[in-house]
Amino acid sequence: MKIRPWQESDRPFLRTLYLSARKQNWTWLDGEAWRLEDFDAATLDEVIWIAEDEGHRLGFASVYVNDNFLHNLFVSPDFQGRGVGSALLKHVQSRFTSTGALKCLLRNSAALAFYQHHGWYIEAKGEAPDGEYVLMHYRVR
Repeated sequence: MKIRPWQESDRPFLRTLYLSARKQNWTWLDGEAWRLEDFDAATLDEVIWIAEDEGHRLGFASVYVNDNFLHNLFVSPDFQGRGVGSALLKHVQSRFTSTGALKCLLRNSAALAFYQHHGWYIEAKGEAPDGEYVLMHYRVR
């Protein structure tokens, strides 16, 4: 598996993954109004990394680089539990220049456990339109 910068030709895959993963994992939200194009707005001005194996796209992460803020990390359901998310996260973390940050919805318990397993800790809690979230930090080692 390799992690590489995204290319415009990745957009259809990324849009589809972003939409389908949210519908599959965020079941407590009403996703009726979600569209493929939501990906474009959700990653505007972010650096996007693709996990790929033998030409197959497996997932992506997007980061606000100046803020060391991991905004999105999604893995195709067919490849979850195979180290794809861990590889993307490790790649992102290796590029942080100071403490990394992310927000994770509290009801997304699998994601919360994933980040904690990888050394992220809860710094604060908040409320957003999609529900309660935690602000998590990762200290660069």
